[in-house]
Amino acid sequence: MPDHIEVILRSIISFSLLLVGARILGKQTIAQMTMFDFVAAISLGAISGNLAFNTSVKVHHIIIAFTIYVAILFLIAIISLKNRKGRKLLAGDPTIVIQNGKVLEQNMKKMRYTLDYLNQQLREKDVFNIDEVLFAMVETNGTLTVQKKPEFRNVTRQDLMIAVTPEQRLPIELIMDGDIIKENLKQNNLTLSWLESELEKRHLTTHDVVYAVLAVNGNMYVDTYKDNIKSPIDKE
Repeated sequence: MPDHIEVILRSIISFSLLLVGARILGKQTIAQMTMFDFVAAISLGAISGNLAFNTSVKVHHIIIAFTIYVAILFLIAIISLKNRKGRKLLAGDPTIVIQNGKVLEQNMKKMRYTLDYLNQQLREKDVFNIDEVLFAMVETNGTLTVQKKPEFRNVTRQDLMIAVTPEQRLPIELIMDGDIIKENLKQNNLTLSWLESELEKRHLTTHDVVYAVLAVNGNMYVDTYKDNIKSPIDKE
């Protein structure tokens, strides 16, 4: 088999293995990556990379190694799920960096966490004045969680004793990329004729719409193919 054909086939197998591995290990590996998840992702990537271009290594040997690695990671994930001590050993604990408005320099020093980085993460939380912070902790996935002092917190409807209409569902996507999502209509007891009548009120048909979503308050957001904007800002 020519080398370039072999590399192409091995790359397809490698990519497929990564997808399968990611599905088995679950979304947490991506969305909430801890130090353990980071090491696991690098290792799986290295194995898959060797499968793609290292033609001196037999394909079935790498597939065996990849399978064993995924199995070990899956087993460890199960143990972490059922055992709190195991979870703490693998993922670690959150580290408090601000307590009662005071910066804990020793905790930051243990993590090699600088004041510059602390201020950067605070700004990402829309906190530009560190004096507003009551507590702040670095979570196991590296993100910063912030609790502001009471006088700097946003006022809620509950604080103002304003009546709130209960919300018992998420917004419903009705049309996506020009295609009607019939499953969403069916699950929410909505009909195609109802959708068409709602669009007709806006002098539209389903063929005019690229995206439509029904909000929790009953209002429908509709975006059409024709935006009627003469000079789009992002036009290149």
